[in-house]
Amino acid sequence: MTTVSNKYNIKIPSIVKNKVREANIYMIISKTFSGLNMNALKYLLPLWISPLTGVTLRCTFAALAFWIIGMFTKPEASTRREKILLFLLGALGIYGFMFFYLLGLSKTTPVSSSIFSSLQPIWVFILSVIFFKETITKMKITGILIGLGGALLCILTQKSDDLASDAFTGNSLCLLSSLAYAIYLIASNRILKHVGVMTMLRYTFSGAAFSAIIVSGFTGFEATLFSFPIHWKPMAVLAFVLIFPTVISYLLIPVGLKYLKTTLVAIYGYLILIVATITSLALGQDRFSWPQLIAILLICSSVYFVEIAENKEGKIINFSLSL
Repeated sequence: MTTVSNKYNIKIPSIVKNKVREANIYMIISKTFSGLNMNALKYLLPLWISPLTGVTLRCTFAALAFWIIGMFTKPEASTRREKILLFLLGALGIYGFMFFYLLGLSKTTPVSSSIFSSLQPIWVFILSVIFFKETITKMKITGILIGLGGALLCILTQKSDDLASDAFTGNSLCLLSSLAYAIYLIASNRILKHVGVMTMLRYTFSGAAFSAIIVSGFTGFEATLFSFPIHWKPMAVLAFVLIFPTVISYLLIPVGLKYLKTTLVAIYGYLILIVATITSLALGQDRFSWPQLIAILLICSSVYFVEIAENKEGKIINFSLSL
């Protein structure tokens, strides 16, 4: 096996370096898909599909896809208790996250929704302080206050218009979605140490699909794009959402979490903001706003402060910013 020496003369297997390079590429692809996902969903919601129907389509398609993919992968050991817990986490955590997220996105703009999604690392840290007595420092407190300040700035300054039918409600729901996903990540942390990635994906999305189907049974299935004549453009956009951000993105993220530092994963999360912002402005799904730009800078700074503090103390909280 070829090795590469670094400045400390420690020999690093070339296969590891290749995996790190591969992980970086996967994270770029995954976060790009996540950014474009916001624009694609904004195009679909609520004209072509209702938000709750969108949640049902995403969760059900992902569950089926992961079970099919799992048939061609190496079996992973897991207990019945772990499978039940993963199912329940998906039914509450993933479904709750997507429920708030798609409802919120249907009422606000993709850029604003991406701002609140970027708060997930901050929520993860706050929850870790509350439930796991995580060490808190001045730098971390500074990061938290800056991040929450950016969120409040976005919520209080954005007005409803032709691009955001109810900006305040939409932004508030997106804020709740980022908190819901952070709770899911914290709750699943211990279980994920003992089960494989495919087991996690199959059972959590099965739980999410179960909740989605139950809710749709009460609220109804509303999807204009499935009516005749066939609407090819929205169908193509929906196919993109289901295949790339929903399935492929979730398959790529574990590689990044395995081979990259948490700080780098957090920085890649900013790609969602960048891609969603550029695409939204280009497609006319949002308009340039100074308060929005300031909110983006504040939240990016807040994650930097918290992650740098974490890195200095040698403590890592793994999280993912997939949407």
